[in-house]
Amino acid sequence: MGRRKKGWMALADEGSLLCVIVLWGTMLLGCRGVNGGGCMKYNTGGGAVEGKLNVHLVPHSHDDVGWLKTIDQYYVGSNNSIQGACVENTIDSIVEALLRDPNRKFIYAEMAFFERWWTTQSPEIQYEVKKLVESGQLEFVNGGWCMHDEATVHYIDMIDQTTLGHRLIKENFDKAPRAGWQIDPFGHSAVQGYLLGAELGFSSVHFARIDYQDRAKRKADKALEVVWQGSYTFGSSSQIFANAFPVHYSPPAGFSFEVSNLYVPVQDNPLLFDYNVQQRVDDFVSAAISQANVTRTNHIMWTMGDDFQYQYAESWFKQMDKLIHYVRKDGRVNALYSTPSLYTDAKNGENISWPLKTDDYFPYADHQNAYWTGYFTSRPALKRYVRMLSGYYLAARELEFLVGKRSAGPSTYSLGDALGIAQHHDSITGTARQHTTDDYAKRLAIGATEAGTAVNDALLCLISNKTGQCQAPSSTFSQCQLLNISYCPVTEKDIPEGKSLVVVAYNPLGWNRTDIVRIPVNDMNLVVKSSTGSIIETQFVEIDDVNVNLRNLYTKAYLGTSPAETPKYWLLFQVSLPPLGWNTYFVSNSITKGESKREFVTLSNQQQNDTIEIGKGNLKMWFSSSSGQLVRMYNNRTGVDVPVQQSYMYYRSSSGDTDPQASGAYIFRPDGVVSTIISQSVPLEVIRGPLVDEVHQQFDSWIYQVTRLYKDQEHAEVEFTIGPIPVNDSVGKEVITRMTANMVTDSVFYTDSNGRDFLKRVRNYRQDWPLTVTQPVAGNYYPINLGIYIKDQKTEFSVLVDRAAGGASIKDGEIELMLHRRTLYDDSRGVGEPLDENVCSGEYTCDGLVVRGNYYISIDRIGGGALWRRKTGQEIYSPIILAFTHENSEVWSASHLTRGTTMDPGYSLPLNIALITLQELDDGSVLLRLAHLFEAGEDVSFSTLAKVELKRMFAGKTIKKLKEMSLSANQEKSEMKRMTWKVEGDTGGSQPAPVQGGPVDNSTLVVELGPMEIRTFMLNF
Repeated sequence: MGRRKKGWMALADEGSLLCVIVLWGTMLLGCRGVNGGGCMKYNTGGGAVEGKLNVHLVPHSHDDVGWLKTIDQYYVGSNNSIQGACVENTIDSIVEALLRDPNRKFIYAEMAFFERWWTTQSPEIQYEVKKLVESGQLEFVNGGWCMHDEATVHYIDMIDQTTLGHRLIKENFDKAPRAGWQIDPFGHSAVQGYLLGAELGFSSVHFARIDYQDRAKRKADKALEVVWQGSYTFGSSSQIFANAFPVHYSPPAGFSFEVSNLYVPVQDNPLLFDYNVQQRVDDFVSAAISQANVTRTNHIMWTMGDDFQYQYAESWFKQMDKLIHYVRKDGRVNALYSTPSLYTDAKNGENISWPLKTDDYFPYADHQNAYWTGYFTSRPALKRYVRMLSGYYLAARELEFLVGKRSAGPSTYSLGDALGIAQHHDSITGTARQHTTDDYAKRLAIGATEAGTAVNDALLCLISNKTGQCQAPSSTFSQCQLLNISYCPVTEKDIPEGKSLVVVAYNPLGWNRTDIVRIPVNDMNLVVKSSTGSIIETQFVEIDDVNVNLRNLYTKAYLGTSPAETPKYWLLFQVSLPPLGWNTYFVSNSITKGESKREFVTLSNQQQNDTIEIGKGNLKMWFSSSSGQLVRMYNNRTGVDVPVQQSYMYYRSSSGDTDPQASGAYIFRPDGVVSTIISQSVPLEVIRGPLVDEVHQQFDSWIYQVTRLYKDQEHAEVEFTIGPIPVNDSVGKEVITRMTANMVTDSVFYTDSNGRDFLKRVRNYRQDWPLTVTQPVAGNYYPINLGIYIKDQKTEFSVLVDRAAGGASIKDGEIELMLHRRTLYDDSRGVGEPLDENVCSGEYTCDGLVVRGNYYISIDRIGGGALWRRKTGQEIYSPIILAFTHENSEVWSASHLTRGTTMDPGYSLPLNIALITLQELDDGSVLLRLAHLFEAGEDVSFSTLAKVELKRMFAGKTIKKLKEMSLSANQEKSEMKRMTWKVEGDTGGSQPAPVQGGPVDNSTLVVELGPMEIRTFMLNF
């Protein structure tokens, strides 16, 4: 204390006011320390030093776009009793700190936060920030709206949210991010590596979370950093440098300098006690050498940050300035400010060979009883809402383009913003707190409402005038987002005298489509006519009590009141729709009563036959008349015959034992390996009709299932209603459906990667290390976004899903999907809540969440299932858009285009090509993405080069300019530069080049796409 007082007294004696002013002014110019009572300027410049170990200090803050708090609470710093975090302060503080020294650097990833900050800054501050970005001091990494998850997200959502962020960066800074920064997602997908990496123009991707067994082996082999080749189809052209951190995305122990943290600062003022420069340099060198022992080359990265850090950035930068200065002065190692891009450049410059990684990083476990496979299913209702709105967003943007995007009024932006936020790795994963999850859902609902208005307006504009010019509509459309629980007020009303219920169905797909529409009605005395006046075949199915109860509960919970009446019937009819087009159907009152043959089968009435057969078309299913369970599937057309059983079960959620690890939002830890079957005997009700046969099964009071076989489809649609999951026994439950086929599958099954590639999975096996099996159930679960299938020598058995879910094949011939989960304990990964979702229909009336959804089953000859999986999967993702109004059918037909397509009549996209983006941007240009749906060798007919004729696709419009762009449309494809890497074991032999489309001829405008290829274009009309 005496020495400190003496030093400051001496300063005061020499004229403290002048000195303080000089000191502050010098600090802004680079004087940031006091040594011996005077200013100390630290040497923070310079780069890597050849021949020395170079420690790349990468300052960052990982800012979750919602987790314990909502996104806006995190941004403004409210609700700090939960977590002290204010992103607005962080960005303010970072900018100020960077301006103090041109050698300092910082990286930032989450554009949803940055956009909030950027739009409120003065032109002067924006100018200074642009200079920081231009100089490389501030570098955007990843650059998406959020740091998306990699297990439970669809590849189209990954592209969309990344594009949203990249366009913000491009428009304001004219920059394209070079590095992927996926530091916190809980495992990493193959699609992330090659599609959301290499195809974005990234040279590297960096992350922290890999399996604890994998990490241990990689550290021993110095193989944490690899060349990742995530695509079988694209081979070496899909390679990217992947850097898995040795521990986490925080600094080595003792070097975390957040102002609120406990740390030992570098004390370099000899006038003060506890001078420790040499000790801190020794600590730094020791930690650096330790990390160098598990890393190749003389370059290592220190991730200098953590969750919501740099709220007072100077506390970090002061310490790093000192460490860089004194470590360099010491000379044993070199320290420098860096970024992932600079680090990757240094690694690439070493010109050494790297290990090759060819699959993905799932599943992820951080210790023997902690497999992060529960979140594949957690919050299944949110997962379905996100997936449903994702397909809706695609269709809404198409319609915006088709009629011309408005400069004012309702648009799709809010929905795109909400969906971008929802892809965050603590949102769609189901791992945020309940109030944060409610906030995600609220944003999605607001966005969906506005987009719905835009869709209604666009449809009316598209069809309301035969002159092609939009005029003020004479009618208004209604849509029904709650059709799955039979809530649709416009179809439930009595049809006014002299009018019809007008149903306009829009097809967002690029090929012709035939499907069955189901709408709730109150009358069977109805007839449906097509746009040409022909009577359409219909079927009426009574709405069951389970649906009525679900409708009453959830309309009261979400709308505040239950309708006084409930509809009595589902009206079913078939629609036929052109590509990117629409058709109109008229539902009118009829004198003749509709009929639907109903056959009731109960266990008390034994049948003469042992089985009950259902099926209107080629696919037949047999159910046991004694147990009520599925026993067999048969396809008349292909001759495929598979004995198969299907049932519901649950795993008891572990609450911990000698290892206190519990099952929770992130982690799936069953209490043992045996699941509990819900019911051995299931009551059946069979409903038959001209369009569909249905089997209704009540597995328990809280599990209800309807299996549907439609007339013209060769797959089964299974609708499940699960919940509330009972926990009155104080046991959490992980509910699965299990299908057991008589097939020898040799421990092999296949799951998709983000709805794109299918990856081979082998039970109890990992390609990269000898697996020690500690969790034989949870450790064999994988994320599913499109589907899962098994095969033997003759048959493929495939299941597609309507949302992200976890799935596995725990025994040969089996497929199981986890559809719902409810746990009573927190799993100690930070969220601080059990996964116990409730729905309240009144102030004091709450119960567990009920989930309704669908999965789809197909049996095919070996090699024949890919077409069904790809085509049907795209139809599940992009459902038909239905809009309703009441009008006289003759008046409507006379004044509206009742059927149409924006394509050349008679033209459609090939069945192996999907339109995944058609969006008019604010500047009038149009973003177009086309995706080939098949992998190389997946299908004999469809894993081939395909062609799209843009002139016929955009009939009636003239394309004046076309530029091929990167995946996120932030740079021309011709400008993208890809690093090349040496790979261990590569003998230099030539590999067959992937089949890919060539340049587009501006005269013919024909786009070619090879297997798995996605091509992105910017068009001007």
